Amino acid sequence: MVTAWQIPLDPTKDASLTDTRMAEQVRWGYRIFTDTPREAARFTGSKVSCGNCHLNAGQRERALALVGVAGMFPEPNNRAARLISLQDRIVDCFLRSENGTARPDELPSTSSKEVLAVASYITWLAKGYAVGQNPTWRNKNTIASDALIPIDKLDRAKGETIYAERCTSCHGLDGQGVQIGDKKAGPLWGDHSWNDGAGAARVYTLAGIIRYTMPYLDPGSLTDEEAQQVAAFITSQPRPRYPFKEKDYVGGKVPVDAVYYHAER
Repeated sequence: MVTAWQIPLDPTKDASLTDTRMAEQVRWGYRIFTDTPREAARFTGSKVSCGNCHLNAGQRERALALVGVAGMFPEPNNRAARLISLQDRIVDCFLRSENGTARPDELPSTSSKEVLAVASYITWLAKGYAVGQNPTWRNKNTIASDALIPIDKLDRAKGETIYAERCTSCHGLDGQGVQIGDKKAGPLWGDHSWNDGAGAARVYTLAGIIRYTMPYLDPGSLTDEEAQQVAAFITSQPRPRYPFKEKDYVGGKVPVDAVYYHAER
């Protein structure tokens, strides 16, 4: 498993990228991925980078790794109720996880140059992987259904206590991230975090991420219950509103852990 801040697949060091235009696209996509607010400022209303969730530039196992996933698109998406392309998925991340809707005058599209650059980087990460072959590490950031605690039984106060003990060294008591050298954890709530339409705004989704990726230097040390309690605390905090919720889960059931959706419906 990739640990600490290792990035074994670094496009800036890939001598096989001999096509200048392709190399520029892949390397810019990598820079966007690792420093999104700076490199894709017009589509970023938050201070979150792609790499704050997809750790180690999307290359850390059990940390939403994106190595080899490009060949799985297009694929069904329950929230959109249709097949989506890789570019569709990246647009969604800009709109939700990057809170791109904070800039309504200029929203990302599948043809936006920043979206295409990120798609180029993710496609480069799939070099050597078969199209349609789902990587074994994909969709592993989930807590088993028989271990899920009903939403109304989760204790936010208990989650806050665990957060204070296990999470503040990187994220701070205020959830805005602590500067450690040239690294800073992404903000977990507030105006500079992801909005309430993001996947990480769902309790069980966030709990699965926490369970297997956090704490950063000791991943997997929290129990299923602890991860869910922390997620309940984090998702109880204020964050930007996603303005297009009425377009999500059309014709389907809103997941029980999509607490921000249930609060509005």
